[in-house]
Amino acid sequence: MHFIPAEGNNTRNGEGSFIRLKNGVIMFAYTEFIDDNREDEANAQITAFYSYDDGETWKDKRILFQKSPDSVNIMCLSFLRMSNGDIGAFYLEKNPDETDSLVFTRSADEGVTWSEPVNTLSCLGKQDYYVLNNDRVIKLQDGRILFAVARHSIYSGCNDFPPGEICFLYSDDDGKSWHKTNTELPCPFKNNPLGFQEPGLFQMNDGTIWCYIRTGLGFQFQSFSKDFGETWSDPEPNTFFSSPASPMLVKNFKDLTIAVFNPVPEHILREDDEEFWGRTPYTLAVSYDNGKTFKKENLYFIEDDLNNGYCYPAIIPGDNYILVAYYHSNNTDCCLNSTKIIKIMYDEIA
Repeated sequence: MHFIPAEGNNTRNGEGSFIRLKNGVIMFAYTEFIDDNREDEANAQITAFYSYDDGETWKDKRILFQKSPDSVNIMCLSFLRMSNGDIGAFYLEKNPDETDSLVFTRSADEGVTWSEPVNTLSCLGKQDYYVLNNDRVIKLQDGRILFAVARHSIYSGCNDFPPGEICFLYSDDDGKSWHKTNTELPCPFKNNPLGFQEPGLFQMNDGTIWCYIRTGLGFQFQSFSKDFGETWSDPEPNTFFSSPASPMLVKNFKDLTIAVFNPVPEHILREDDEEFWGRTPYTLAVSYDNGKTFKKENLYFIEDDLNNGYCYPAIIPGDNYILVAYYHSNNTDCCLNSTKIIKIMYDEIA
């Protein structure tokens, strides 16, 4: 276990991603807020640590990315090993006009230097408020790079935070150009002020892509694509994944498929936990059929202390283990506080 505590003007550490370097070293990079508040628009940089012993210890802290002089903030990193062997890095850049860019940059020398950043969202036309949270970009079986973003349009005329709808972006040339697919997913329920938020993607062995979506409706919602993300089924609730408004993450681990999520939504009989927004406890669900089914007997606690909150996971598999990193409230009044990295052995959940 490794803890990256928020201390002093470092008010928040989280929303990170792992990448295994070609020499076997694991790099973990995360958003390090360097401001006197923890709001999403506060000043932040992306900072990295390295493990030389399969996640047992972490050292050699370094700043990986800093915001440009024209931006307000950078956050929410996703790493991806590119088809040509480079490391790809994707992160949000918040602009002064309340719009977002999704920066893509790549490294040919295992993260020492990085290419000139490009905004993958430029293919969408005009700028808007977009969200892609951490550890979310995937590569499909045919090499296509695909990710889903939630658009909370500043042009909607909504006085509050606009409800989100899902857009899908892809590259078929290893990141040289970016395009939008034909389908968007608006939330079908008009009484849901959050709409669809913070989507994630997982491709099953038969090629089907599962999009799972944070909502404020008590469950993760889902949609499926059988044509590499071009078109999607009508969204529906996944009643196994009961959930507050908190993101889930699904990845393969050897012959298992695992999902990390908060299993209990806010409800009338639950004691008020304004500090954590329902994001406690924290669980790992295991599927033995590549994500098609999950069963309650295959649920495991990651964290069961209801006096703390947990969210925004990142996952990397090893030979016989996974590493999971996530926000931990660290006995404070907000779950967006410190980062905890834990190691789970295959034999503990197989």
